[in-house]
Amino acid sequence: MTEDNYSWTAEFILIGFTDHPDLKIPLFLVFSAIYLITMVGNLGLVALIFTERRLHTPMYIFLGNLALMDSCCSCAITPKMLENFFSVDRKISLYECMVQFYFLCLAETADCFLLAAMAYDRYVAICSPLQYHTMMSKKLCLQMTTGAYIAGNLHPMIHVGLLFKLTFCGSHVIKHFFCDVLPLYRLSCVDPYINELMILIVSGSIQIFTITTVLISYFCILFTILTMKSREGRSKALSTCASHFLSVSIFYGSLLYMYIRPSSVNEGDKDIPVAVFYTLVIPLLNPFIYSLRNKEVINMIKRTIKKRQFCKILKPNPLEN
Repeated sequence: MTEDNYSWTAEFILIGFTDHPDLKIPLFLVFSAIYLITMVGNLGLVALIFTERRLHTPMYIFLGNLALMDSCCSCAITPKMLENFFSVDRKISLYECMVQFYFLCLAETADCFLLAAMAYDRYVAICSPLQYHTMMSKKLCLQMTTGAYIAGNLHPMIHVGLLFKLTFCGSHVIKHFFCDVLPLYRLSCVDPYINELMILIVSGSIQIFTITTVLISYFCILFTILTMKSREGRSKALSTCASHFLSVSIFYGSLLYMYIRPSSVNEGDKDIPVAVFYTLVIPLLNPFIYSLRNKEVINMIKRTIKKRQFCKILKPNPLEN
């Protein structure tokens, strides 16, 4: 078998969180609960936005797609992680690694652009409310969303393509709970300088562009809010933007820490807490950050529940006949 074929038929071992038997069941239950709540919260939000015509506005369209990408991120990581808590060998093939990384990178990249689009949407809504429907047309909203998905697919393709040039002939132990490219680079027998450089250039460019968009948008929003005469207007605008800015800060902070660093600073298994945060915790928090603090979404949820209850009351019971 050639060296290249050996690399691509190789299997890796995911170390995961712990080997301590007493911690496996509690951690499994905790992460299972996180996964269940994440999927119900995000997919429920997607279904609500899809079915309610009143929510077919740019802000909620971006929010629905963000929730969809958060679900994709959670699905890419959590099932294999939960399986490995009780797996004896904890093996994963390089092909499975690439699939896992592809969908994770797709979700995270699309999230970056969607968060930037949401920041721009809030900028237009607060700074130019009379021109909102002109500046944030359905066509522009569709273009922004499509662009986020195109970038989300192109970004992992670059890194997955470059992984074909690496050879894995040494240790196959990945000190992580999922298959990320950075742990794979540490196991390569070939110097992954080009791979790391491309991560720095491509990922850095994406984050610089989207972060700049967010910062400029929020600088203009803050300036507009401070010049408002009405206290109610100021508090409403601040409450609308605070949740989004909080989510953006946490998301970008963790991504910058993980990927836009020199390889010499990267610390392997010590990055696990940060990885947990941006792959599991943020997708869990986003539905709560954006929905529970949004009166319009809460009212729609209440109406939907009341409609279903009313339909059940009107629906005849076949046993009574």
